Amino acid sequence: MSTVEIIDKAPIKLSEGAIKEVKNLLSEKEVPEGYGLRVGVKGGGCAGFSYILGFDKPSEKDNAYQVDGITVIIEKAHELYLDGTELDYTEGLDNRGFVFNNPNAGETCGCGSSFSA
Repeated sequence: MSTVEIIDKAPIKLSEGAIKEVKNLLSEKEVPEGYGLRVGVKGGGCAGFSYILGFDKPSEKDNAYQVDGITVIIEKAHELYLDGTELDYTEGLDNRGFVFNNPNAGETCGCGSSFSA
């Protein structure tokens, strides 16, 4: 994390369920030292943008945040699209996984994995 300063106030929130699941993944997977949870967007999907979620090492293009003991990495250019977003984790009979609740999304596709801004 030497290339990126850790900032306290993140542009996104993690629900209790997301925090629990990310911490479970961190303890179960062999995530290398210095990696954090990367959250971002990329062009594509049926609505224009799709989400990025995974473990990664920060670079100079990123900001890194501490959210309940989890290092969250966001590329600076992506923060505009993610500001105010809540990352949630749901676990039910018909659906299980991470869900993005993004107030900046003008439209979302039927499956919820892409959006337009």
